Amino acid sequence: MTFESFADAHWTILWLGFAIAFVMGAVVNKTNFCTMGSVSDLVNMGDSGRFRAWLLAITVAMLGVAIIEGSGLISVDQTVPPYRGSNFAWLEYILGGVLFGIGMTYGSGCGSKTLIRIGGGNVKSILVFAVIAVCAYFMLNPFPGTDQTIYSLLFYPWTSPTSVSLASQQDLGSLLGRVFGTEAEVTRVVVGLLLVALLVWVLFKSADFRKSFDNILGGLVVGLAVLAAWYVTDAAMIDAGGETFTWTEYAESGNWSFMEEGNPPRSVGTQSYTFINPVGQTLGYATEGFASRYLTFGVMAVFGVILGSLFWAIISRGFRVEWFVNFRDVINHAIGGALMGIGGVLALGCTVGQAITGVSTLALGSFLAFGGIVLGSAMTMKIQYYKMVYEDEASFGKAFVTALVDFKLLPEGMRKLEAI
Repeated sequence: MTFESFADAHWTILWLGFAIAFVMGAVVNKTNFCTMGSVSDLVNMGDSGRFRAWLLAITVAMLGVAIIEGSGLISVDQTVPPYRGSNFAWLEYILGGVLFGIGMTYGSGCGSKTLIRIGGGNVKSILVFAVIAVCAYFMLNPFPGTDQTIYSLLFYPWTSPTSVSLASQQDLGSLLGRVFGTEAEVTRVVVGLLLVALLVWVLFKSADFRKSFDNILGGLVVGLAVLAAWYVTDAAMIDAGGETFTWTEYAESGNWSFMEEGNPPRSVGTQSYTFINPVGQTLGYATEGFASRYLTFGVMAVFGVILGSLFWAIISRGFRVEWFVNFRDVINHAIGGALMGIGGVLALGCTVGQAITGVSTLALGSFLAFGGIVLGSAMTMKIQYYKMVYEDEASFGKAFVTALVDFKLLPEGMRKLEAI
């Protein structure tokens, strides 16, 4: 895709991002693709169908990146956010992932599911959206009248010193390439294809999954949407007086005479779908009077998913207004939104942004965040279940230790409650 001006390229990319997100929103609603639900199915019922759909989305995105990056069509070395960055903030990836996993359990779904549920008529998810927006926004932007953010106040002093500055980028291709003395570009393709082969074997050895049209469709479409966004945001070229630039390169040149007051647009660069920081960006877009330079790829994705979900809810007659059960339900969803907003920014992404988009780049931090999300969600579900069954007998401490035993993270002899 070659354009004669940055403005043409910019708006085309934004609208393509919206269109792809619209399709994804409709299909996710139709197939009930849900990452929190997939963990719940696996932990509470032993049903791996939806978890395999999540893994299928990862597999498709990873395979696509290995092929099109390996062929030189795109590069995901420099991205927004910097998945392969050499600053390896391992503690923030894990901690943010765990917080996000806890939050999505309390909030009845992850960031993308929140958008899907809003499109389907769920009023509870509007509260979750609002809380995510505020927390995600102030994780990165200072509180009014100060220079302090949530991140600088609560995390930076003790998490930043644990970060490791690597001698290379943090993706598996770069790290293993240094070990074996091979080029990162080649190693990425080899590692990506090996992981894809392993995942395909794990996924399709299940006869139930092979027969599940909705799970396969959901995984395929979400994975392809992530891949399509990578291509759209990196392959766009701008012909400026005979010199060709990528969307990112032209943005870095600083020629903004066509923009309002000469101000550059936000978050320009190679990127794909993630939903926590963009929800925060949506708040920024609104508070800045809907100025076009605050309309980012992520904000367009947020609108696209909501409207795509609404479209499917209407044509399938599935639109249902759902309200809170009681005040405790309100508090739980607010807590969930806060933890997702904070954890999603801290981990650099969510169940889509890190676990699919980030993992497709083979970034080690994305794998850590993915593991943290699953662990945080699964532990929360186990604790809630033990406290519900044993009521007064099950203190938080007993339920927590027993959940760790259930997940083989502590020896059986430390079990505090009988297994259920």
